[in-house]
Amino acid sequence: MCEWDRQLLELVLECWVSVDLAAVRRALDNDELEPCFQPIVELHTGHLAGFEVLARWKHPQLGLVLPENFISLAEEDVLVGKLMRQILRKAFLAGPLVPPPLMLAVNVSPTQLHDLSLPAEIRELAIEGGFPLERLVVEITESGLIGNLELAKKIAYQLKDMGCKLALDDFGTGYSSLRHLQALPFDALKVDRSFVISMTDKRESRKIVAAIIGLGHSLELTIIAEGVETQEQVEMLLRLECQMGQGWLFGHPLTADRIPETVETAPWKPQADLPTHGSSWVVSSLEALPSQRLAQLQAIYDGAPVGLCFLDCNLRYVSINRRLADMNNAPVATYLGRTVEEMVPGLFPAIEPYLRRALKGEAIQGLEFPSPGKDPDKPDATNLVSYQPALDEAGEVIGISVVAVDITERKRTEEALRENEEHLRYMVELNPEIPWVMDAEGNNLDVSSRWTKVTGMSKEQTRNLGWLDAVHPEDVEPTLKALREGLHSGNPIDIEYRVGSPGQRWRWMRSRGSPRLGPPARSSAGTAAWRTLTSVSSWRRSCATAEPSVPSLNFISQRLSS
Repeated sequence: MCEWDRQLLELVLECWVSVDLAAVRRALDNDELEPCFQPIVELHTGHLAGFEVLARWKHPQLGLVLPENFISLAEEDVLVGKLMRQILRKAFLAGPLVPPPLMLAVNVSPTQLHDLSLPAEIRELAIEGGFPLERLVVEITESGLIGNLELAKKIAYQLKDMGCKLALDDFGTGYSSLRHLQALPFDALKVDRSFVISMTDKRESRKIVAAIIGLGHSLELTIIAEGVETQEQVEMLLRLECQMGQGWLFGHPLTADRIPETVETAPWKPQADLPTHGSSWVVSSLEALPSQRLAQLQAIYDGAPVGLCFLDCNLRYVSINRRLADMNNAPVATYLGRTVEEMVPGLFPAIEPYLRRALKGEAIQGLEFPSPGKDPDKPDATNLVSYQPALDEAGEVIGISVVAVDITERKRTEEALRENEEHLRYMVELNPEIPWVMDAEGNNLDVSSRWTKVTGMSKEQTRNLGWLDAVHPEDVEPTLKALREGLHSGNPIDIEYRVGSPGQRWRWMRSRGSPRLGPPARSSAGTAAWRTLTSVSSWRRSCATAEPSVPSLNFISQRLSS
């Protein structure tokens, strides 16, 4: 619901009228002030936590009138004490409808913080209504503390001694002061509705809400967000680790007779895909203070076996772990606050395009870049780098998380293997015999180029079962039989068969193969690979020059799989 719709509905449901002081006096004399109860819920679970008691004027002609129409008049004429007593008396009498451990939260006018009799009045009314003070939250606005801090402290500590809890209401508006949070024994901090309503649209409001919630966590205060009206606001508040909320999404202010219905049926149920305690949330992490979480994350950060850093939107280093600093051969302190271009000027032109893409929200992985080696006499190291955009609670990119892994040894090993493979292939080409490799299914994986000279087939034609096209038709079945036996038993093979090519005579070949077996738990037929050394022997008999008539590949495949 937008703010305009909300205001319009308020005007329809609860009349906004202009009243005079005389009308307020008559209302108090006629006992026309009534408490309404707005639900307060736990955001993680949707469970009801209690109600805030809100004053309404039950006007005989106009219906329920909002407090904005009469509270200020009552404060000016010192009627606010009488108004509070009328509201609290009726709220406490409705207390039996609010089962434990649900709380009742009541507002105290700034002028009442000048009255030392306030705690005694609240205690007397609670006893009269039979409501335990341990379940009462007294909400104080900061305006009541200005120029009155010492007297307010006395009243606040008396309320605490009675068992009441204290909440600082509408924090972030008016005279917000950290001194007030330090001076008074608050239990809860309420984020003003003006910030909550606009937090999904205004970045400034989001940052203010995040700062208030972080401050509350650091002081071990319960955080309650006011004015929650949309699911989007709830999700944002959950990501910011706000514990409780109240607003029209969870329920309008209710008359006392509707409390049982609200208690019976939860006022709000979290979305199925929202993280909650007991699912993907790590309770110990959530319940830790921000300073503790920071220490935990720093330990992980520094102990990680990979290089890590975080860049802001201006590509400045916000943080970097020792591993990455060592990989780039510079102390950690030299990076903080400086840009990537300043720290790695030679590499920056190559990585800048990827960093810019990450700032637009694209996650980039698997990039290989050189990094300066510690020893100038040795070649540069190689890093495998990933760039992950970091998003705030509204999905806006606030920086880049960088992960770098030193793969220098792996690259050197790969290069050495390539060189060895090239050397081996060169040696194979000079070998008068014909080496080839077959897998457990009888498919040819690799063969020397000498085979192509003997048969006229290309290497591609010999792959898989294509090599059988060069085998004499009469020798195909015996050859396959010998191969099948070897594949099933794992025994060495030693077979002779004729090979040829179009327009040439058949040549007898002898093939010998040794198995390379896999783990014992797997069958040799499924894991064996044959490294067969095939040599060209002298002609054992003359064969007429003829085109080989070879069965089709499909037929051969069927025979192997049978």
